[in-house]
Amino acid sequence: MGVLGTYRLRVRRRRFLLRAIRKRRELRAVAKRTKKIKRNDILLFSTLRNERFRLPYFLKYYRDMGVQHFLFVDNNSTDGSLEYLAEQDDVSVWTAKHSYKNSRFGVDWLTWLQMRYAHDHWALTVDVDEFLVFPFCDTRSLRALTDWLDASDVTSFGAMLLDMYPKGPLDHFHYTEGQNPFEIASWFDSGNYTLSLNPMYDNLWIQGGPRARQFFTDTPEQAPALNKIPLVRWNRRYAYVSSTHALLPRGLNKVYDQTGGEKASGCLLHAKFLEGFAEKAAEELVRKQHYAGSREYISYASGDGTEPDFWCKWSERYINWRQLEMLGLMSKGNWA
Repeated sequence: MGVLGTYRLRVRRRRFLLRAIRKRRELRAVAKRTKKIKRNDILLFSTLRNERFRLPYFLKYYRDMGVQHFLFVDNNSTDGSLEYLAEQDDVSVWTAKHSYKNSRFGVDWLTWLQMRYAHDHWALTVDVDEFLVFPFCDTRSLRALTDWLDASDVTSFGAMLLDMYPKGPLDHFHYTEGQNPFEIASWFDSGNYTLSLNPMYDNLWIQGGPRARQFFTDTPEQAPALNKIPLVRWNRRYAYVSSTHALLPRGLNKVYDQTGGEKASGCLLHAKFLEGFAEKAAEELVRKQHYAGSREYISYASGDGTEPDFWCKWSERYINWRQLEMLGLMSKGNWA
């Protein structure tokens, strides 16, 4: 990287932090319960728009895992998401009426909240369709993981985004509010992934899976990134660069072993592909608020308007985290 490159990244990080401070004016507190946050609480941060039907299971999943307080930014929901969140005792929620795109796709808003409330806390940053799976999660809490990371002097924890889907067209399966989405979207691609190292940020870059083979057959290099760093022992000087794909300072991105071994890692089960996906994709294409000119949503909406069928003969049904480790999609590292 060199001295000049390191300096440029430091300047970029400071610019991100200054942007977040300016963007705080776009946030209006609707239900602010941050005084309930205790010193060692694990916090969760998320932005959303019109995700009311997902919220009951999302909150239950992470409450059961050990998250003590949720901090949401709602961007112009019209389906009751904001009102529902405002009723939850362990939730603080802000509304933002401004452009999602011009806030670095919500990152500026969350950076301000993380600066203000997450310092020296373990902070989990996820979308409401992302569900963290980590080693021993069937018998150990998220607190057990963060305690081990603290004891190991590890500050950030990586996870691969694993797109989940049903066997058949999405509109053949009705999702009921509060239902575990993986009762429907129980399949995933066990292979078909590429991995490289991004030299600028030292983060892994993973692409592939069902979206790459379904929507980006001719341009796989444009497929969505699947590498994430969702769990961080936060410091008010940290900032995400793009979603949770990369962080500054860049040392936080080294969630992989550089000596030939394996660091502990997880997966984010991605429940994006449920009934109504095509309709949602069409709406987001009109809004044009997503990354790269909404290129991803252009690909989603380029068909005949029917719900896609991702299942193929190489699809594998999800069982548990041990299965994902056997397939090389996550690792327990040296956590015994």
